[in-house]
Amino acid sequence: MTENSQNSENQMGENQMGENTDDIQTMSFEAALAELKMIVERLEQGEGKLDEAIGAYDRGAKLKAHCETKLREAQEKVEKITMGPDGQPRTEPFDVA
Repeated sequence: MTENSQNSENQMGENQMGENTDDIQTMSFEAALAELKMIVERLEQGEGKLDEAIGAYDRGAKLKAHCETKLREAQEKVEKITMGPDGQPRTEPFDVA
């Protein structure tokens, strides 16, 4: 294996700051949202160097996408209970619209 391919493998799953981004896929919605809020606050305050801000923005975008996916998955699982024509309760998919 060449040195370049080793470097590429070591960088997979990492953003520009060297932080691992593979962990995002295993995060709960609440944990991802909390981290996203912290990143937004840090970026709004203008703390850190440009490279750090770019890395934080990239991770924030991945956290946002993960949160959106988790919300979609939860929405698909939600069902509403209605009364059928025979008077018996039944469930059907919840329609947000």
